[in-house]
Amino acid sequence: MDRRFKITLAVFAVIALFLLWGEHRVHLLGALPWLILLACPFMHIFMHGGHGGHGHHNQHGSQHGKTGDQRDEQ
Repeated sequence: MDRRFKITLAVFAVIALFLLWGEHRVHLLGALPWLILLACPFMHIFMHGGHGGHGHHNQHGSQHGKTGDQRDEQ
């Protein structure tokens, strides 16, 4: 894409957002508490993805109480 096209698109997007904010501010701010509550389940689903599933917790349970050197020897 041409650089001028990207700048023009960004300017139009800023203008559109400004006009939408001015006309629909009351509706957006009224829905904000519900959007925060709606975000909770999504954060729970997507932010727990790095834990490796349910079996992952049991693997760490067997190593509690051991020092780092003891775990490296196994």
